[in-house]
Amino acid sequence: MPHSPEPEIDWDSLHAQAVAISERAYVPYSGYPVGAAALVEDGRIVVGCNVENASYGLTLCAECGLVSALHAGGGGRLVAFLCVNAAADLIMPCGRCRQLLYEAGGPTLLLRTPEGVRTILEVLPQPFGPHDLTANQAREGALQ
Repeated sequence: MPHSPEPEIDWDSLHAQAVAISERAYVPYSGYPVGAAALVEDGRIVVGCNVENASYGLTLCAECGLVSALHAGGGGRLVAFLCVNAAADLIMPCGRCRQLLYEAGGPTLLLRTPEGVRTILEVLPQPFGPHDLTANQAREGALQ
């Protein structure tokens, strides 16, 4: 089956959608809204914003909402991603969210960062992923 071509990436549109969704963030504790937008391989755009909680450890990053929206909307693979703060500045996802993005986009996912466009592997070197689980299961099966 031939691989379908990647959709063209309109970084300006993704940026505008991230800024718009950041205005819906629920941030009564930090006052630091974050919006995220990503392009899915089929051309859909998914967005997410951070949602804080009085029990700080339960706070959800914008990327969590975005990945949830991806799966709720039918799944697929992310091909391009960015996130912004309230000033519309590009910001980097935290380490936890880089892991979420890696699994949702794979090694070819592009991120627009404050230092330019980077692949997920450049910002999350040597990631842990599904391949690690299957390799471990194969090793355990060989030992039995």
